[in-house]
Amino acid sequence: MLITLIGYRGTGKTTIAPRLAQRLKFDWIDADIELERIAGRSIRDIFATDGEPEFRRLERENLVRLLKRNRLVLATGGGAILNDATRLDLRGAGPVVWLKASVEAISKRILVDGGAFANRPNLTTGGGIDEIRTLVAQREPLYQECATISVPTDSLPIDSVVEQILNQLPANYRQETNA
Repeated sequence: MLITLIGYRGTGKTTIAPRLAQRLKFDWIDADIELERIAGRSIRDIFATDGEPEFRRLERENLVRLLKRNRLVLATGGGAILNDATRLDLRGAGPVVWLKASVEAISKRILVDGGAFANRPNLTTGGGIDEIRTLVAQREPLYQECATISVPTDSLPIDSVVEQILNQLPANYRQETNA
């Protein structure tokens, strides 16, 4: 049993994953943090040194390995859904939860979380809210294609987001919370 969280950066994947995992008695992992650990350097450094294609290759390898795990809540990077094969693999591994947020909420969260801002590269020349607006619009159809569950996170408390996810999971996953 594996649950994957997808969504643009700042939508709450790394915040929700440990809470959801705790309720399910699963492990959890942030795929970006795991990639940085394995690579021995930051995502920003990988982008700067080797470029986005190499980062996406490493990301794909990491996700293929992680998707073989059991009893795991997996928080993916925001661009993990860009790879066609990865989208298929995510859907095949178990429920895929799309955490959605408005461009304004994402922008505020990224600015508040200085670590995420410092460790992640700009993906367009402009960066900032214009980058968020552009990339969310480009990625939204891919998130939608991949997701089996979607939950808005703009104004919901963390525990409410977790409850919404739990309520939409297949019955065999929900039974885990009662075990």
